Amino acid sequence: MRSSVALWRIGSRLGREDEAPRHFLERRNSDPIFCVTMMTWPVPDAAAEGRSPEPEMTDAPAATPPHPRRSYRYYDLVMAAFVTVLLCADVIGAAKVARIGPFTFGAGVLFFPISYIFGDVLTEVYGYARARKVVWAGFGALAFASFMSWAILAFPPAPGWPHQAAYETVFGSTPRIVLASLVAYFCGEFCNSYVLAKMKLTTEGRLLWTRTIGSTIVGEAVDSMVFYPTAFLGVWPNDLVLQVTVTNYAVKVLWEVVMTPLTYRVVNFLKRAESEDYFDRHTRFTPFSLST
Repeated sequence: MRSSVALWRIGSRLGREDEAPRHFLERRNSDPIFCVTMMTWPVPDAAAEGRSPEPEMTDAPAATPPHPRRSYRYYDLVMAAFVTVLLCADVIGAAKVARIGPFTFGAGVLFFPISYIFGDVLTEVYGYARARKVVWAGFGALAFASFMSWAILAFPPAPGWPHQAAYETVFGSTPRIVLASLVAYFCGEFCNSYVLAKMKLTTEGRLLWTRTIGSTIVGEAVDSMVFYPTAFLGVWPNDLVLQVTVTNYAVKVLWEVVMTPLTYRVVNFLKRAESEDYFDRHTRFTPFSLST
């Protein structure tokens, strides 16, 4: 006599006992060997039962987690130094015209080029994207300093305080000068950083002096040609505007040349300390981003 014994029901294991069994193993007692019959039945829908679907087994390797973002010991310090020099040179020294021997120049020109040296160091060591972030920090600092100067001067002076006129002379930049300063800074700094990053790729990291001086020649030319005509043309005599523009430009570039040995030392120190020498091979060179 043939008899069959159901060994288990998959439906019961899945909690679907009301359904007819679809998988069962049948043993035929009269046969000399076991005969196994496989029957099919539809797999319950996990979403319909409110369950999460079981993960699919695969031989593919697990996804590699993204590399952690680099942290640097001196990056924030260089950024703070850059913004400090930039603010002091722009707020304190921009409006005064000085004369030493036959040379007439803006007094701030002796200090403003230091910000370009910091810009060169940032781009050379950390790359264009991180230098771009610092340039935007400087832009925000200049914009806030300009707003604060306007607000402080707008407050009515207290009776008996006699220095309102002096404050207006020192900090009373016109909106035209403020706009010229911001636009010149923005254009000049980004040109400087872009040229240095591209020259680093062209020279394959060699001849640092060509990059620092070459980028300054371009960046300072843009800065000077934007700032002085925009701020003072029509206010100063035309020959004075031209003379100050050319002289300031020459002094800024000369400063970069003189400071080249120090720039070398700072760059080499930071590259060793940070274990970084960034090449902008895959960088998006738009200035309108803060991503690093």
